[in-house]
This record gives sequence, structure tokens and C-alpha cells, in this order.
Amino acid sequence: MAEIEDHPLRYQLANELHARPFPALDVPCRAAYLALKPTEGAAGRDREAERAHLIDLLDRHGAPHPQPDATHYSGQLGRHQIKWESHTEFVTYTIFGSGVADRPFDGETFRMFPEDWLAKAPGVRVTSALMRVETMPETPEAVSQKIAGWMVPESVAVAEVVDGDVIVSTDFRIDPAGHVRFACFVKPGVGAHRVGRVLQRLTEIETYKAMSMLGLGRARRLGKPLSDLDDELSDMMDAMTGERVRPAEEELTKLLRVAADIESLLTHASFRFGATKAYEAIVWQRIEVLREVRFMGRQTLKEFMTRRYDPAMRTVKSTEARLKAMAARSARASDLLRTRVDVERQAQNQALLASMDRRADLQLRLQQTVEGLSVVAISYYAVSLAAYALAPFAYKLGVDKGWLTAGLTPVVILLVWLAVRRIRKKLH
Repeated sequence: MAEIEDHPLRYQLANELHARPFPALDVPCRAAYLALKPTEGAAGRDREAERAHLIDLLDRHGAPHPQPDATHYSGQLGRHQIKWESHTEFVTYTIFGSGVADRPFDGETFRMFPEDWLAKAPGVRVTSALMRVETMPETPEAVSQKIAGWMVPESVAVAEVVDGDVIVSTDFRIDPAGHVRFACFVKPGVGAHRVGRVLQRLTEIETYKAMSMLGLGRARRLGKPLSDLDDELSDMMDAMTGERVRPAEEELTKLLRVAADIESLLTHASFRFGATKAYEAIVWQRIEVLREVRFMGRQTLKEFMTRRYDPAMRTVKSTEARLKAMAARSARASDLLRTRVDVERQAQNQALLASMDRRADLQLRLQQTVEGLSVVAISYYAVSLAAYALAPFAYKLGVDKGWLTAGLTPVVILLVWLAVRRIRKKLH
């Protein structure tokens, strides 16, 4: 069988589907999660600096290095496991440890990230979380009692997930140490990979929620500039249709400036709004795969997101729609104003052509007048010359000079007129 040539990216793209395996976690266990992102230009950031930052952490514990150009890494960090992933805009670190502390969410696991190492991070914290996983108590009331002691009651979201094997809880609030808290209660006998998948989904929900909320921050910053531009655009539209119409060239210059400002805002915000839309879709998809079931009448993660998170995303979508609508309005206004300018210029051109026609007619009349005067002038000099030339002959014939001049005058005028007429015909 002849060997078939593979596409250069075949194996790379196929392996990408298996590149980020879920961790296998035995209960009880705990996890510390950290997501970092540069403040500006995150999509084009220096990924080598991120790898160097990871290698610095690994070297402190004598752990092996990731492969060159790797976008993910899993390995041992002393008695802990570490999972590192590089995404389009951010990088995540997750450290897993066996067992749980007597004091819930004490942050001991997070101290696996040294303070001096955190200070040198090539980015800022988008989110961080502490996760506690323990065996499910025998009664739902015991679970509820623990959750009440760990979470803020008015914000807590609780649900049974993955066919009731795990109960997850969080209030999505940032604690005094700067972390979001997640508690998981696992039924005895649940597989380690299932536990790892649940924790992975929870960290993804938290991360993509935080990343999508960046779009809300951008939408709020655009509120005042959009209102100012909207008022200015409305004022110009009123000026175009009102009684006191301002000069079109002046209005067109202002309108082009407003349109340029709107396009600039749209250009700078389009990436963030597009990313927000993608992150929001991932959040809802990750919640959906958890297959939530209500626990003791509490709100589920989906209900919490619908009530708190969804309005923020609608604000982002509304701002994006408003920005696009204003860009379209400015484009239509520019077209209308250009049409008005063209009509005014056509009217000016018609007036100029009419003025040129009148001037040409006057010039023609003046030319005809000049031609008539030139016939008289030429005839005068021609009669004088002819009279001087024929005077000797007239003297011998006894003809008076006055009668000679009188006889020559009509003949010379006729000849001159015929000559001028012939020249004018040749020119035309």
C-alpha cells in the first residue's frame, strides 16, 4: 500500500484534542487556582516570559521543565501536583494537594506560590480560587450547615452535579485573602477522574466568568463617550433638517470627526466585545455539562448566573449594539450631508455656467461691434491710400479730388466688408 502524505498540521491538531487532560484527584483533597493576564495586549503577549516564569517555579522544587513552545504542563511539585495552561489571553496555574486542612480555606495550598515569585508574574491576577473537596456527609442538613458556615448566605449557590455524585457550592465572592471559594462534597466511591473533571469545570466557570466581565468594564468606560458622541450626532442631524441650516462644508467636517471617533471606539472595543461573547458561551456550556439538580431549595449555579451574571452580559451586548448603530447612523448622516454638498455644488456649477453663457454672449456682441468699427477704420485708411494713389490720374482727367474720394468710399467699404466676412467664415 502506497504511503499517503499527511497534512503538516494533522498530528498537531489531533493531539490538541487530548492536550489538556483532567486531573485525577482522590478525596479528600484541596486545590489553589490562579489566572494571570497582562493588562494590555494580552493576545500578543510574550509567551516566553510566561514559560520562564513557570520554569522559575519548577526549579524551586526541582521539577522537570515543559517542552519548548508547550501550551500546557502537568507534573509533581514536591508533594503537590501542578497544572499549567496557556490560553489566548491568560495563563492559569492549579496546584492540587491531598487532604484538607482543619481550618477550611486557610490558604496553605496557595502559599505554594511564593510571594517573590508572584511579584515577578508577567501579568496581573484575573482571579484566584481555593477549592476544598471532602467526603459527602451522611445527611443533607450536615452539608447545608457546613456551607452556611463557609459562604455568604445571600450569594451562595449550591447544586448536585454529575448525577448527584458531587455537591458543589460557592458564593462567587472574594474573601479577605483575595480568593473565591469552592466547596465540593463527593459521595464515597466516585472515581478520581470524575472529581478532577468537576474541579476543572468549576475553575473554567470562574475564569471565563472573570474574563467575560472585563467586557462590562469596557462597556461602562464607553458610556460617557458614547453619550457625548450621540448628543453631538443628534445635534448635527437637527441642524441638517432644521430652519437654521449651517454651511454644509462645516457640518461635514464635524461629522467626519464624530464618525472617526466612533470608528476608533468600535475598533478598540471590538476585540474585547468579541472575546466576551466567546467567554460567555463557554461559561454557560460548562454549567450545562455539570447537569445541576437543586439541593434543598437553594439556587443553583445557573440560577445565580442568570440573576447576577446575565444582566452584565446583556449590558455588554447592548453597548456593542449601540456602538454599531451609532457607526451606521454616522455613515448615513455622512452620505446625506455629502449628497447635500453635491447638490449645492451642482447648483453653483449651473449658476457659473449660466454666468459664463451671459459673458460669452456679451463677448460675441462686443466682438461684432468691434468688427463693425474695424470695417469703418480699415475703410477710412484704405480710401485715403486709394485717393492718394489715384490723385495724379484724377488731376489729368480733370476729376476733383473730393469727387474721387466720394466715388472710392462705397467701393472700398464694400470690399473691406466682404474681406472681413470671408475671414470670419474661415475662422468659424
